[in-house]
Amino acid sequence: MFKNEIHVQEGINKSMLPDTQNQSDKRNIPIDKVGIKNLKYPITVKDPDSGIQHTVATVSMTVDLPKEFKGTHMSRFVEVLMNKREIHIDSIYEILGEMQKKLKAKSAHIELEFPYFKEKKAPVSGKPSLMDYRIKFHAVMDNEKRDLIMTVQVPVKTLCPCSKNISKYGAHNQRGEVTVSVRFLETVWIEEIIGYVEKSASSELFTLLKREDEKFVTEHAYENPVFVEDVVRNVAMKVRENKNILWYLVEAENFESIHNHNAYAMIESHKEFSNGHHKDFVIKRY
Repeated sequence: MFKNEIHVQEGINKSMLPDTQNQSDKRNIPIDKVGIKNLKYPITVKDPDSGIQHTVATVSMTVDLPKEFKGTHMSRFVEVLMNKREIHIDSIYEILGEMQKKLKAKSAHIELEFPYFKEKKAPVSGKPSLMDYRIKFHAVMDNEKRDLIMTVQVPVKTLCPCSKNISKYGAHNQRGEVTVSVRFLETVWIEEIIGYVEKSASSELFTLLKREDEKFVTEHAYENPVFVEDVVRNVAMKVRENKNILWYLVEAENFESIHNHNAYAMIESHKEFSNGHHKDFVIKRY
């Protein structure tokens, strides 16, 4: 019979432990990104209705690694987060600066992907329910240059104009997803982007619908048929009117109900940033 024993060593001199990551590497190949992914962490997000909303994000943190180093110190990424306990969107660049300093990096990236909840009332009965939306923030610091992209994913309902025009009865319709990514100067609310999308589809979605609500949504969608091409153009027109938005990428995907494939469309703006602080990032894909 074997007995597991745990030996606790006290008073270990840290300088006596080898630092393998700091060893030199002779392959002469720098690494663009190295770090951690898929870490769950609590964050707070600004909410125009309640002030702030608490949620949990899936976090990725990476830095560049010069060619002369063998590896990075993975534990230091978590140490940076632990200094915050709870991430606030306003503190993103502070976190990136600490990553650069602690990991001796030129560039630092952080990605936060999380569910965001919004209360919606059914269109006729007024019954309230919570809708969830997928949000992502991707922030970068490259030396002193900064870049931030906010991505909002909104589920919608679309009804096919062609099907309506050629059919005696009804028209095929389906759920779809619209994904909008933006760079901006001043605050752009998540709710603003959600509103642009939901007004661009055949109908918005609700978590709770009574019979009278279902009738309204069905008929409203029938009176507002749109292709995926219509959706991305409608969203792009609304986004362009927001002077705070410097760049956008709009994607629409329909989960087709009568085809064995999805329908897809995309529009990306190509205007350069008016703010020189962001200009260098306009053509970079992070």
